[in-house]
Amino acid sequence: MRRSFAFLAAGFLVGVLTVPAAAADGDEGFTISDPRITESSGLAASRQHPGVYWTHNDQDTGAYLYAVDSATGKTVARITMTGVGTPRDVEAIAVGPDNELWVGDIGDNEGVTWPYVWIYKLPEPKVLKDQSVKATQHVVKYSDGSRDAESLLVHPKTGRVYIIDKQEDGGHLYEGPATLSSSGTNVFKPVKPVDLWATDAAFSPDGQQIVVRGYFGGIWYDWNDGDLKRGDRISVPLGQGESVSYSADGTKILLGMEGADSEVEAQDAPGDSDAKSPSASGSSGDADGSGDGGMSGDVKVGAIAVVAVAALFGLRRLFRRS
Repeated sequence: MRRSFAFLAAGFLVGVLTVPAAAADGDEGFTISDPRITESSGLAASRQHPGVYWTHNDQDTGAYLYAVDSATGKTVARITMTGVGTPRDVEAIAVGPDNELWVGDIGDNEGVTWPYVWIYKLPEPKVLKDQSVKATQHVVKYSDGSRDAESLLVHPKTGRVYIIDKQEDGGHLYEGPATLSSSGTNVFKPVKPVDLWATDAAFSPDGQQIVVRGYFGGIWYDWNDGDLKRGDRISVPLGQGESVSYSADGTKILLGMEGADSEVEAQDAPGDSDAKSPSASGSSGDADGSGDGGMSGDVKVGAIAVVAVAALFGLRRLFRRS
């Protein structure tokens, strides 16, 4: 998304926040070097192509997905989705069962007026090369009116699709039908509150845990069949942080940023190590609540920082995308 308020916030908070060092681990963090990728807004680990992460621009000149090799940061394939029309505001990507790619054209931050949004599904190519792939388009509405959202969640076992809306004072996890229809409208209903200004979320590969991130922090949860049990907070790189994915083996979480030559930071996956499994698939999740708006427990916030965050939320309306 082209929202300069996040960059303003990063600068405004310098000197009032103590930010923990990044938990990057060797080659598992990388820099996206493709000059075509300037607004990386989603991230998903491939299961059938080790070391490859799928991403996309918030807005692009076409319906494109990019496969990035984490060893080099270079794009190894650009996929053109066909059969989906012109995307409006693509914010998230996930890997579901059977190596399906799910793409969330779900952003709506210009007044939150879209009567519907779209979710696309396509098979992940077995061979990575520039090519066109036919996608299925799903029309989505919310039961309680239009929403702005950036987090698309696909359970790696059941394939059920979830969305977390983006609200300054906390939103909700929305659950879709058990199977999405490609011919009718799919109504998503709120099922759990999310007290976090969420920019992305991810399921662990076995579907037992989830992590949700925002600009200032994140939280992990035990999934418990949707009855979320909160774990600890996680720290995130401060700034225009737009994406999160578990690694394919579940041992790491990858945290991405927007911008040219954007960094993707790796850190140890939170929670019980038993949940870290190379089986299954999926790269999106959901979250419950955090009364502090998702601030990392490692970030020490003084009185001035609290004022700064409040100012940031006010600036959001001044820097809508034009």
